Amino acid sequence: MRSHFSREIPFMPHRRQLLSVSAVLVVLAVIGLVVRGLVFGIEFQGGTEIDFRDTGSVTIEQMRDALVDAGEKDPTVQTSVTDGKAGFLVRSDTTDPNTANQHASAAAKALSLASDSYTVTTIGPDWGANVTRSSALAFGVAILLIIAFVSIRYEFKMSITAVVALLHDLVITLGVYAWTQTAITPNVVAALLTIMGYSLYDTVVEFNRVNENAKELHDGVHRTYYQIANFSINEVIVRTINTSITSLVPVACMLALGGATLKDFAFAMLVGEVLGTYSSFAVASPLLAIWKTREPKWAKLEARYGDGSTKVKPAAGEAE
Repeated sequence: MRSHFSREIPFMPHRRQLLSVSAVLVVLAVIGLVVRGLVFGIEFQGGTEIDFRDTGSVTIEQMRDALVDAGEKDPTVQTSVTDGKAGFLVRSDTTDPNTANQHASAAAKALSLASDSYTVTTIGPDWGANVTRSSALAFGVAILLIIAFVSIRYEFKMSITAVVALLHDLVITLGVYAWTQTAITPNVVAALLTIMGYSLYDTVVEFNRVNENAKELHDGVHRTYYQIANFSINEVIVRTINTSITSLVPVACMLALGGATLKDFAFAMLVGEVLGTYSSFAVASPLLAIWKTREPKWAKLEARYGDGSTKVKPAAGEAE
């Protein structure tokens, strides 16, 4: 496989800058998680969700006041749009379905809304705890299987750097949710697990090329691990971008045109796919190259043929 470009894009020479960008994003994400925290849907913590539809000119303040007067304590009220009509999504800590229905009915009556203009969903705390445990278990098992697969198929160092890239994507995605105070629902968890698949795919495609080139590339130009890794990324970067674009188009359509359930899934997918594409060449491959260059074989080649800045050579077959 040859590079799509007459001259290689210098990913490895700029590895410090790329990793610095990722480090800044991770720090911002952690700050968001600590300062603002995550907002979990009722599926995780138990409670009630009331979906008011076609509420006309009713304001958030009026809706909140009506719910408080009905007996709800500190309800969270957000605007929503269903079938082109304005509405509200209300979340509260009420876990008794009868009480929740009474509160919703009283609020609707006070605001002169139709009796069929709302739906009430109540989930007990035990079910929420089970969802949380199942989600945590799914993430843990997925990461262990990824480490096992990549270690067996390639090598242990590749599995660790692949997982680091995955955690990079997940932490930043959760940071976006923290800063925007968007609720974490089971749909978001499903999207995060899907993001792990997309991110791993891009990373494994690059690692496969790096692994093959490290064994078989003898062109007299790419000798050090940095040079081989940079050439390998250039070989597959167009494929990675094309795959990402074709995946992002339907996700963007779901985010723009879908209902609340689809938007939960699509928002996480949109953020995660962009991060997954970036992390494959800006996090996973640079970290792998840094780690591998510490091995005696590659350290000697780096000392002999590297120049400290890992200057990019012309593409294979191009005159220097």
